[in-house]
Amino acid sequence: MSVKETITDKLTAAFSPTRLEVIDESEQHHGHAGWREGGETHFRVKISSPGLAGLSRVERHRQIMGVLQAELAGPVHALAIEVN
Repeated sequence: MSVKETITDKLTAAFSPTRLEVIDESEQHHGHAGWREGGETHFRVKISSPGLAGLSRVERHRQIMGVLQAELAGPVHALAIEVN
């Protein structure tokens, strides 16, 4: 399973989002820190979920990063998060 698929599956299971986009932006960071051949190092997540409603921006990010803790400790170098 790809890192993108893993991120999608974990966020879907944790938050039952009404909208979820997981975008691999690795090629935009070619030659930068954390980049490696094959990509799947830099991601952008766009998510809308009732489970995140009412939380502060910091708390929403903490919740998402908590779900993706293993990926952030391993293959993912950077994660941009947009919560709508």
